[in-house]
Amino acid sequence: MNITIILIVVLYMIMMLAIGYYSSKKIESNTDFMVAGRRLGPLLMAGTLAATEIGGGSSLGVVANAYGPWGMSAAWYIIAMGIAFMILIPLAPKFRGSQVKTVPEYFRRRYDKFSGGFSGIIMLMALIGLTAGQFKASASILEVMLGIDYTTSLIIVTVVITVYAVMGGLWSVTLTDFIQVFLIVIGMVIAIPFALKLAGGWDTIRSTVPAEHFSLTKGIGGWGQIAGFVVMYVATFSVGQEAVSRYYAARDGKAAVQGTIIAAIINFVFAFIPVILGLAMLSLFNQNLLDSSVVGALANNTRYALPVLAVSAMPAVVTGILFAGIISATMSSADSDLLGAGSIFSNDIYKIFIRKGASDKEVMKVTKITMVIVALFSLVTALYANNILTLLAFSFTLRAAGTFIPYVMGHFWKKSSSAGSIASILIGSVVFFLMDRNILPSVPKVNDIIPAILISLVAFYAFSLIFPPKQEGTELMYEE
Repeated sequence: MNITIILIVVLYMIMMLAIGYYSSKKIESNTDFMVAGRRLGPLLMAGTLAATEIGGGSSLGVVANAYGPWGMSAAWYIIAMGIAFMILIPLAPKFRGSQVKTVPEYFRRRYDKFSGGFSGIIMLMALIGLTAGQFKASASILEVMLGIDYTTSLIIVTVVITVYAVMGGLWSVTLTDFIQVFLIVIGMVIAIPFALKLAGGWDTIRSTVPAEHFSLTKGIGGWGQIAGFVVMYVATFSVGQEAVSRYYAARDGKAAVQGTIIAAIINFVFAFIPVILGLAMLSLFNQNLLDSSVVGALANNTRYALPVLAVSAMPAVVTGILFAGIISATMSSADSDLLGAGSIFSNDIYKIFIRKGASDKEVMKVTKITMVIVALFSLVTALYANNILTLLAFSFTLRAAGTFIPYVMGHFWKKSSSAGSIASILIGSVVFFLMDRNILPSVPKVNDIIPAILISLVAFYAFSLIFPPKQEGTELMYEE
């Protein structure tokens, strides 16, 4: 591999570690570590929101699926994020105003300890899967770039991401995200003209790629699946610690709203960029312009599509920038997932159930230790999971199916009760899991998250009325 490419990516990784070290000097309390001292303005808020959600699924995953069965409809994976952010604009000030550090803390203070603990366990499980997906995407880049085996690449990625995330917490993550979101977009935009040139131009791509690949709905499964993605993102952005922690960290409600709007715009602009690259790769394959070894690699796993295209079509400097951008995408999501997992375990499980009254310093230490353990679990998961988008989608929806309704309704409905919260979390999560495993029948052409959330809503409403709260209201209880 060209030394220029390697040098660019290595320098990028060193810069991320340097930011982590710099940020570590700014951490004075657990609030600084978990929610960046609640001082994020609109631009930092937008950068970290967009970078967190534009990860491996939105770069390698979308390219691979545009190259594969989804075609142009793969853009909906990202467009749906932008739509979800727009829907969340009215909720942003509510999230900021809750003054909590984690979603399970909200459940605990709004409902009871059991709701907080149960939601925390569900979210920890999901965050391991999400982190594994981002590790997997980053390792795919290093595998192609350095010519080393996938396992070694995965270990390198795990170490780098874990070290800088553990050093600086959310402040470190936010600063790196702000840089990473520009690298993600710029790196992939620069790649487009080179990919088009190698494939013979857009007209050649149109003539060498099957017509159904240019449908905006067919490959993804129709409007029911698209609506499912929107619902999935609205739900998971509301309750996913890696996303909602940004709202908790905003300077105020106004900054939270402005940052959300800018993040939505970034997603809309970015959506078709990886799709074009995926279609260009398919055109090259259909024109027999790829080396036989490349064809073999793609046959084994389509996650190689974008790295292989870069190496085949682009100058070393451009390829280096693109690789740095792709790794930015995956690292910016993985570090947030790690921090989310560590924050939830220390703040909502360790401090509440294991060592009551733990000091602020002790909780921060446990957060860091948990991040390392989750990184190791995610590394093992990444060794066995194949499809990035499948892994991410399952992780997203597992937690969103049960926790979304009691979390959002708790901000508005005075009759929301602990019994309703527990029933909603348990029934919604179980129903989605059983439908995903084909134990329960799915609704044709409808994403499983939609019926799961509807059933969760019914359970929440029914149990809240049957077992009402001792005192009606939307206020949070003080910590004991």
